[in-house]
Parts: sequence; C-alpha cells; structure tokens
Amino acid sequence: MTQEQLIPLIAIAVVIPLVLLRNRRPRTLRIEYMWVAPLLVVAAIGFGIWGMTVSGRGHAPVEPLSLLILAVGLALGCAFGWQRGKMTTIYKEPDGTLKAQASPIGLVIIIAILIARQTLRPWLEAHAADWHVNPLAILEAFMLFAAGTVVVQRIEMWIRARNIRHGGADAHVETEA
Repeated sequence: MTQEQLIPLIAIAVVIPLVLLRNRRPRTLRIEYMWVAPLLVVAAIGFGIWGMTVSGRGHAPVEPLSLLILAVGLALGCAFGWQRGKMTTIYKEPDGTLKAQASPIGLVIIIAILIARQTLRPWLEAHAADWHVNPLAILEAFMLFAAGTVVVQRIEMWIRARNIRHGGADAHVETEA
C-alpha cells in the first residue's frame, strides 16, 4: 500500500473508537438544526466531485454507463440512509427534549464502505478501462453514496422527531435496531 492509501485508513482507525465512545449515550436532538450536516456534506462532496472532474484525472463521467453507476451509488446511499435513520432510537424526555442514539451497525457499515473505497481505488482505476467505465464514475459513486446516506438519514430522523415532538402516532414508540 502506498502512503496515499495508508493515511486515510489510519485516520479511520483513530476516529472509529472516538465515534463509538461518543455514540454510547443518547444525545440531545435539535430538529431545527438537522439541515446543517446534510448541507455541509452535500457542499463538501459537491466540491470534491467538481475537483476530481477538473483536476485532470480524467473527463467527467457523462457516458450512459457512468451515469448509471452514479445513479446506483446515489440510490444505494439513499436506501442505506433511510435504513440508518430508522435504526436510530429517538425518544422524548419528560421535560420535552428529544434524545437520539445512533445504532453502531450503521457506523460499522459506513466505515466498511470507506475502507473498501480506499483499498479498492487502485484496482478499480486500473481495471475501469477493461470494463469501458470512466474511473471517476466509480469514485464519484462512492461519494454520492455518502451524500445520499447523510441526507436521507437526516430526513427520516427529522420526520420521526417532528412526529414525536408533536405527539403524533410515533410519540410513544421507541425504535430500536
């Protein structure tokens, strides 16, 4: 493995225990600020995709197969985000505050995807021409997966939290993984 591949894997290995420790206890859920993380993620991934496209590493993936790969990456990310949002436990405290606790399974899957992206990247780039696929489409599909996951997870959580806050049908139900 090259240093370029190893550094992100080391960073992931350092961050995993910190995130798992942080997610052990429920955290206060402020639904009025749930739009911030998706906005930041979409902006960062949008700039990342734009940067990869204009950096000279290849031309923009606009062929039909490349667009299909991008669409599949986004669709899978949205499906995973919806499921991850459903696996998050949300409940109302007696004082009216909302609490949320993320499922560790969702975090493990995201970490596995990040590791897969880093380890498969050289192989995918080397063999993309054999499959007649733009290598950028594969890398950008991973990024769109992440964007879809964050956005749809927050939408799912926002809908459930709003129902719980206002005493809707889900107000008395705790969702567990």
